[in-house]
Amino acid sequence: MPSIPIIMPQLGESIAEATVVNLLVAAGAHIETDQDIIEVETSKATMNVPSPCPGQVERFLVKPGESYAVGAVLGYLKASQEDAARLGLDALPPDRDTEEAAKIVGAGQSQAGRAAPGVQPTVSGLPVPANAAGASYMSPRMKARMAELGLHAADLAGLPGSGSGGRVTIQDFEKFIANLEKHKLSQASSMRVAVADAMRRSWTRPLATVALPVCFDPLLDHRQTRNPKPGPALYALRALALALAENSAPAGRLIGNKIVHPTSIDVGFAVEAEDGVLVPVIRNADKVLLQDLVQRYDELVELARQRKLPVDATGGSIATVTNFGTFGLTWATPIPLPEQTLVLGMGAARTVPHWDEAQGQFVPVMEANLTISFDHRVLDGGAAGRLLAHVARLLASPEQL
Repeated sequence: MPSIPIIMPQLGESIAEATVVNLLVAAGAHIETDQDIIEVETSKATMNVPSPCPGQVERFLVKPGESYAVGAVLGYLKASQEDAARLGLDALPPDRDTEEAAKIVGAGQSQAGRAAPGVQPTVSGLPVPANAAGASYMSPRMKARMAELGLHAADLAGLPGSGSGGRVTIQDFEKFIANLEKHKLSQASSMRVAVADAMRRSWTRPLATVALPVCFDPLLDHRQTRNPKPGPALYALRALALALAENSAPAGRLIGNKIVHPTSIDVGFAVEAEDGVLVPVIRNADKVLLQDLVQRYDELVELARQRKLPVDATGGSIATVTNFGTFGLTWATPIPLPEQTLVLGMGAARTVPHWDEAQGQFVPVMEANLTISFDHRVLDGGAAGRLLAHVARLLASPEQL
């Protein structure tokens, strides 16, 4: 009779391992299809592993209290030739080596045929052990070596460690570096390195995003009457500047136990440049009318694309506006710069049905999503939502910008 492997199933999204709690049947017991045979516990729930077919429990390879990866072989059943064929094992002759059966059922699983107390997840997409801590602790020697190579802890996020508690050792690190040479490598531009460094520092804070769909018809109608025409992002920049001029607290930075309020409303806007993004800054954006900002805005966009921004147009901004709608995106969660608390995002406008109370029917309107991503230490969802609603109200009356 063929031997059928009992495989640790995928017990839920993002679950890479489970701990055996109890063996519900004994070796030699006769069982039916879907009968619970092993009780396991994940980080989210306790559940059972069922039998894949009727048969006799040949043996278990696991022990209660130990953890095993998704895809690990937990034991074997003696089953009929018909059930083996149904499970795709009909190519095996009776009593063939049980490990060969496991290789067929769990193709590509390196732990097939034997227990794996040291969890090594083998499902596609989970190449790093679930309990790997990454480079969360680094010895002085490790830090010195990383500094020598210009690396950060984030660069080692996918590196499993062999040290105590899953820590990355200097030997793990050197092996990792040596293996990189086997891959195709290309030099990251200085722009890309700068963006990566800024985003790494930004991500050390707890960030959140709120969003609001906004009717863009007033903005688009107003834009058609202007010469030169302001860009949609400039409307958003001016509206954000006016909202922050009334209450600058949302743009304050948390330093220790103090909120540092801005002294002026200097707002940046994201411009895609070669291999990165630059953020030109419009100073005192709350004090200059929209139409008077158009020429300066267009000049800065062009200079940014040429990577020739003047010193007085870079750095020191309290917030950024980014128009990800230019890429056809309707929703995104942009990340504020390290020195900023928030970033306002604008999605692509689309025609959607809107209920008109006066006409008593749906009418088509152009609508776009506005988002605010923010440092949750400084702002809560309510404050961010009120700021976003204020920006939306200002965009609904563009003639006041």
